[in-house]
Amino acid sequence: MENQERRRKGIYLLPNLFTTGTLFAGFFAIVSAIQGHFTAAAVGIFLAMVADGLDGRVARLTNTQSDFGKEYDSLSDCIAFGLAAAIVIYVWGLQYLGDYGWAGAKLGWLAAFLYAAATALRLARFNVHPLSREKRYFYGLPSPSGAAVTAGFVWFGQDLGLSGATLAVPAFIITVGAAVLMVSTIKYYSFKEVKLSERVPFVYILAVVLIFALIAVNPARVLFSAFFLYALSGPVMALRRRLRRG
Repeated sequence: MENQERRRKGIYLLPNLFTTGTLFAGFFAIVSAIQGHFTAAAVGIFLAMVADGLDGRVARLTNTQSDFGKEYDSLSDCIAFGLAAAIVIYVWGLQYLGDYGWAGAKLGWLAAFLYAAATALRLARFNVHPLSREKRYFYGLPSPSGAAVTAGFVWFGQDLGLSGATLAVPAFIITVGAAVLMVSTIKYYSFKEVKLSERVPFVYILAVVLIFALIAVNPARVLFSAFFLYALSGPVMALRRRLRRG
């Protein structure tokens, strides 16, 4: 009886290590952005995505899901994909909207705050309704994908040799756009039905190899393009469904 009580009071180490990795990568991104290392900051956000993708899978595979892990994961995601991503794109580009005057300066930090708040709202809604009625879809752009779009844009700009001051207006549009899509009710494919344990045609393996090769050639451009297109896929599919009904 005493051992069972101790087990209930304890926490599972393995999945929470990956969750801590998400939190650490988000914190690393914030520190890197403050120091002006924007490529490293963007990479930190993407590493947080990798850790976030692993913690849930590890918990399910090892049967170590817990309420503590769920809450810890949400808080870490809010910091890594909300606060960290907002600070990275603000320090890199949004702050330079102040060059357009007093109103521009206000719009810069308000856009960053809007993005951070939208991430928190998106995560809260997901905790209440993890999936839509159709299991294949999410309601609204997932917060890791929103962070990938904003951080990917920073990395993309750095890769092109363009400063945040030059791309301040596009950065504003992307930040606000990602925030709006996260809190929207637009459907996004969840990939929940993709089962890695099932047999697949050989061509699927070739496609995976090709994707990894493309990422290796130019990770900044490929990752930003992929997540930007995913962000656009929701509104495009919604428009197609509306046109069909019409």
